[in-house]
Amino acid sequence: MAARFSPPDGRPDGDGRDALAVDLLGVLEEVGAHTGGIYRLEPGGQVLELAVIEGLPREFVRPWERISLTAPIPVAVALREGRLVWVEGEEEMVRCYPGLALALPYQFRMAALPLATDTAPCGGMFVLWPCSHPSRLSSGERDRLAAAATDLARGLEKIPRTGPPLRAGLEPYVPGPPGGGRAEALETMVARLPEGICAMDDHGRLTFISPRGAALIGESPRRLVGARPWRVLPWLNDPVYEDRYRAAMVSRQPTSFVALRPPDLWLSFDLYPLGSGITVRITPAPVEPGDVPAPAPSVDPAIPTRVGAIYHVLHLASALTQAAGVQDVVDLVADQMMPAFGGQALALLTAEDGRLGVVGHRGYPPEITAQYDRLPLRSPTPSTRTMVTGVPSFFESPEEMDQIYPMAVAPDDGMAAWAFLPLIASDRPVGTCVLAFSQPHHFTVEERAVLTSLGGLIAQALERARLYDAKLELAHGLQESLLPHALPRLPGLTAAARYLPGTEGMEIGGDFYDVIRLTDDTVAAVVGDVQGHNVTAAALMGQLRTAVRAYATTGAGPAEVLARTNHLLADLDPGLFATCVYVQLDLRRRVAHLARAGHPQPLLRHPDGDVRVLDIPGGLLLGVDPGAEYPCTEVLLEAGSILALYTDGLIETPGTDLDDALADLGAELARTGEQNLEDLADALIRHARPTGHRSDDIALLLLCPTADPVPDPESDPAPAPAPEESGPPAARPRAPRGRDGGPPPPSVQ
Repeated sequence: MAARFSPPDGRPDGDGRDALAVDLLGVLEEVGAHTGGIYRLEPGGQVLELAVIEGLPREFVRPWERISLTAPIPVAVALREGRLVWVEGEEEMVRCYPGLALALPYQFRMAALPLATDTAPCGGMFVLWPCSHPSRLSSGERDRLAAAATDLARGLEKIPRTGPPLRAGLEPYVPGPPGGGRAEALETMVARLPEGICAMDDHGRLTFISPRGAALIGESPRRLVGARPWRVLPWLNDPVYEDRYRAAMVSRQPTSFVALRPPDLWLSFDLYPLGSGITVRITPAPVEPGDVPAPAPSVDPAIPTRVGAIYHVLHLASALTQAAGVQDVVDLVADQMMPAFGGQALALLTAEDGRLGVVGHRGYPPEITAQYDRLPLRSPTPSTRTMVTGVPSFFESPEEMDQIYPMAVAPDDGMAAWAFLPLIASDRPVGTCVLAFSQPHHFTVEERAVLTSLGGLIAQALERARLYDAKLELAHGLQESLLPHALPRLPGLTAAARYLPGTEGMEIGGDFYDVIRLTDDTVAAVVGDVQGHNVTAAALMGQLRTAVRAYATTGAGPAEVLARTNHLLADLDPGLFATCVYVQLDLRRRVAHLARAGHPQPLLRHPDGDVRVLDIPGGLLLGVDPGAEYPCTEVLLEAGSILALYTDGLIETPGTDLDDALADLGAELARTGEQNLEDLADALIRHARPTGHRSDDIALLLLCPTADPVPDPESDPAPAPAPEESGPPAARPRAPRGRDGGPPPPSVQ
């Protein structure tokens, strides 16, 4: 039986949705599936709205009636990527879509496809099979689904894109004709069975119950037929029992449960799903009252806890586990809550110095959020009242808002309905979540309960995120003070540097670089990598950089600089090791002296484009052996050659051979080396990070001797050394850029 959709005003469905449901049912029959749904892409192109569902009642899919196009859900992924998405079972669902798996913990196989016309994408569809289906789609099934997607897209386009939101209209139950003929014979046959038998449709309503079944349950068949058992029988009003019914419907696999009919009769319910319903066998259960605990009775029978509401809460809870910073929380809450409840705007408010503060919002223009921001907590507005008292407020229309707040002190945000949810963490209010609707909205009892529960989840995630952001800001401030703000400008040399923290953890690490003016014609350059990606590694990195600079400016050669730094690190005994490559360049003679401590080999690009690895001998990692020695190697450099020093984050990728990665980086340097040094650094960084995920930091330093004349200290008086940041701003080397090539974050300026 299909769940037909009609406008909320009850007008007959004449806009093509019935025909679309019939077409979908035909597709399900052809491919042997039991459930399917069609989503329509809303005009804004960011939200998918469920238009037709076959095989399951609406309450099963209520949390996903409206979903963000960015949601990690197969039908959204299929539309975003323009491909068929196949989920072969529960394990793959847990691995690829953990939030959905938590909310639908059942065994089934799923296919999701995009729906598109010749002009543009218009929606998506999903199809479910029981796990008895093979673990792979056959070529015939794929072809049929692809053809069906084209046909259904045309039908979906015929549904108007304007008007009220689509709603599911549940078909009323109509009992069959009274007994007679074959029906009477079947009822007589079933009545002879010692166990009770009943039948349920795909909306969970009883369509038949045998006399024995009614006697075991203890109710009149007339009261049971046409009703959902958990709605009329208080002792079955428990999410655990409804969950078993859902499991049977979604997985199409038999299941069972045991329940206590007061005062002391235990009954076993065996559910056998087939077609558009379920057959249930009811028998006395051979258990003692003390063996199975009875479910707790509902405190208020009029406000039952529905399992769908529980799954809605679980779904958001799973999504919030992915949030790190405050903006992550804002984005996840907006992506989950606004489509699910049909809201058009959302704001998260917190208290700071006795005033409200907007930590994030979606759907509000800046002039509206300004009305919330910096509002005194003593102001008698719904947002401040909710934060101070910790009591949620729901306003279904502007008239209702005006009745309670007649002084018009509530911000005028142009909306027509609001839910003000307290954000309570550790038993104290920490903020308010405002969910607003552009049209009057009726908040059901269940919806109010779910929204209030979600407020608690949001509060916990927001508190964690604010703590994370505070620690991250502190760490970035530390790293900003440890890395050079600019490179020195020297005649005869151009240089460019980039630093990118890893994207895991607190996005800080122990990679460092530096360029040190020694004399007018001599410069030192260093690139190092301290073990670890945390504040300890960053602090030790600062100590090593300072030590290298101090030893270099005393006139020590490369071998002695590394030996002294190694001895210092061994004395500090931080429990961490470091790698390092140190170069001293004579700019007038264009000669480089290099020493290496366990660090990746430098690359040298000659002016003709040839690139080779400088296979220079090296010593142990810094901090391993206080007496380690570090040999020094001399290399001649031509004008226009490029010496590339880097940390292993530039070449190490899980699953990639290190030699292959180094050869690949050399090929990229050969191909792009004709660019100016700043653009070349950007190109090498882009090549090393095709995705935004990095498990390690990256430091890159490019040095290019030029043909510009270098002062000869023996013939010309040495000019006064210029400050490292001297010169016109346009001539200064660019500071290391951020991870996306834009302005650098504080830690990499």
